[in-house]
Amino acid sequence: MKFPGRRNTKHYFPVEEKVRTSFEEEADVLNRVHVVGIDQLLVDIEIFVEDSFLEKYGLDKGQSVIVDDGVAEEIYHYAKEKKLIKGEFPGGAVGNTMHNYSVLSDSPSVILGAIKKQIEVGDYAYKYICSTSSKVNLSFLTPSSKPMGRALCLVTPDFERTFAIAKGCMDELSPESIPLKVIETSAGLLVSAYTFRNESLPVHQATVKAATFCKEQGVPVILSLGSSEVVKHCKDSIEKFIKDFVTILAMNMSEAQELTGINDPLLVCDNLLEKVDLILLTDGAKGMYVAGWIDEEHARLTKEPLHTKSIIDYNKYEYSRGMKKSECRNPIKNYTHINPFMGGPLVIKNTNGAGDAALAALMHDLAANRYHQIRVPNSPKHQASFLTYSSLSQISKYANRASFEVLSQNSPRLSKGLPEREDCLEEAYWSK
Repeated sequence: MKFPGRRNTKHYFPVEEKVRTSFEEEADVLNRVHVVGIDQLLVDIEIFVEDSFLEKYGLDKGQSVIVDDGVAEEIYHYAKEKKLIKGEFPGGAVGNTMHNYSVLSDSPSVILGAIKKQIEVGDYAYKYICSTSSKVNLSFLTPSSKPMGRALCLVTPDFERTFAIAKGCMDELSPESIPLKVIETSAGLLVSAYTFRNESLPVHQATVKAATFCKEQGVPVILSLGSSEVVKHCKDSIEKFIKDFVTILAMNMSEAQELTGINDPLLVCDNLLEKVDLILLTDGAKGMYVAGWIDEEHARLTKEPLHTKSIIDYNKYEYSRGMKKSECRNPIKNYTHINPFMGGPLVIKNTNGAGDAALAALMHDLAANRYHQIRVPNSPKHQASFLTYSSLSQISKYANRASFEVLSQNSPRLSKGLPEREDCLEEAYWSK
C-alpha cells in the first residue's frame, strides 16, 4: 500500500525502479522530490514505571518536561539497575515523521538539527543513525561537542507515555546552518511547537528563519503542536507563528482544545481553517478529522451518506482535494472524519507516535502532488493549484492506516512499509 487507492497510471510517486543507489545520489536531494524537517534530535529511552514514580519526580502524566541532566542520569541509572529499560529508540516528533515518511514513500527526506560531533559505536548518536531509514538524509546536521539529547520515555501500566527530556545538544541548530536551497526545492517544511519553549534558543531562531524563507518561496509550512503542555505555555507565540507562516496544522484533540478553547473537533477545525489551509486532527478512539479548503468550482460531492454533527452535512465535499484558501475564487470549507482503522488494534502497545505516522502519510500525499506536477504538468490533476494529490477522504484512510500500524507496535517508528493490498479490506475501501 505504497499509496492507497486505484491508480491507473504510474505517474504517482514513487515510481523509480528499486535499484541500489550510492551515497552521493542519496545526498543529492536538490533534484528529487523531498520533504524537510527541523528537529531537536533525541534518543528515546523506554522505561516501564508505576504512577508513583512520576509523582516522585513531579512529572505530569502524558506530558513532555525538560529536566536537568542530573535528574535524567539519576532516573537512567536507577532504571538500568532495576532492569526497567525496555529499549532505546531514535525519537523526536519531527524525526519520527521524517523516518515514517521515507519508509512509506521509499523516497528521500531531510532532517535539520544538531548531533554529537564525535560518534562512537554504541553511543546514543550511533543508535539514532542506525535506527533511522537510510532514505532520511542526515548530511545537513550540525555537529556539536555536547552529547545527544535524551528523552526518558516513562511508560505507566496504562501504556501512557511521559517524557523527561535532558537537552544535550538538541537546541544548537543555528539560523546560519539552514540550507535554504534544500528547503526551496522541497515539497514542504515540517516544524514542531517544541522549539517554542524558549524563543532565545538557536533552534527556534532557525525555525523562524526557515519558515520566513518558505513563505517567500511558496513552500508549505507544516506545524505539529507537540503536546498540550507546550501549547499552554507558548500559546501566544504559537498563534502568531500559525497566523504568519503555517499552511498545514497537525495536532491531537487535547492540543487543539488548549489552543482554541473549543472541545468539539469539527468546530476546532472550523475555527482554525480561518488561519491555515489544511488540518489533521487526531481524536484518540474517536478517530481522525481532516479539514481544508476547496474552490467551489472544483468541489466534488461525496458518494457516502451525509453526516451531521456540530456542522450540517460536514462531509458533503470530502471527495475534494485540498487547496490553499488564497488560490480559491470562492472558497468552501471541507471536512472528513474516519473511525479508527478496523476499530483499532486489539491491544494498543504504543500511544506515542501514532499522530506522527498519520502526518507522514499526509506529507507523502503532499509530495506526491508536487512529483506529479513536475512529471505531468499538463495533467487534468493540475487544472488548479491543488495542495494535495488525493481527496481529503482518501488522505484520511491512508493516515488512519499508518496510525494503526504504530499503535500496534512498541516503537513510535515504522519498521517497514505498509502492504500493497489489505486482505481484510474490500478493494472498494481504497478506490473511492
